Amino acid sequence: MDRSVTSNLTGSIARRWDGSPAAPGELPVEVEVRWSALGATVLVAAPYFGDVAPVGPAGQTWQLWEHEVVEVFLLGPDERYTEIELGPHGHWLVLELHGVRRVTSRVGGLTAHCQLAGDRWSGSIDVPWSALPDPIEAWNAYAIHGAAGGRHHRALFAVPGAQADFHRLGCFQRLAGPVLASQVRSGQACPIDSGD
Repeated sequence: MDRSVTSNLTGSIARRWDGSPAAPGELPVEVEVRWSALGATVLVAAPYFGDVAPVGPAGQTWQLWEHEVVEVFLLGPDERYTEIELGPHGHWLVLELHGVRRVTSRVGGLTAHCQLAGDRWSGSIDVPWSALPDPIEAWNAYAIHGAAGGRHHRALFAVPGAQADFHRLGCFQRLAGPVLASQVRSGQACPIDSGD
């Protein structure tokens, strides 16, 4: 993914959730968040592990985190954040939260575009500003795959602890400056991600 576009967030999820090395031979998951006047587009390019797809057609899917999935979290002030999940079969879930794990809204009416190609998959989903915190001050991204009891959890920025917990907001990577919807809509430059 293009790292030269300073207004976007980009990262390579290459380590386990606690910061330790991923399993030998596990390729990284690439994530990107692109800002536009309409909101954010989340893009994923990932290895495909062949996990069983969720039951039901592609689209909004509750408990998608129990399947092969990539998740992007965008954090604003006062513990307001949006969790964006995308799976290789076109399933997705977007949640607005206020406080750790306190879901205030399931965002509907979105469309994910996903493509499987051998042992790789790619996908994208557009999320409107109305479903995002404003401003956005920090972020993290995760990848999950594997059957129950043998799940693999990876994080862009480590969330250390006794077990994988992707809602450790204090472990999110702060941005060089906040991303404001009004700033993006007016065409002003956004801060570059402070690094992964």
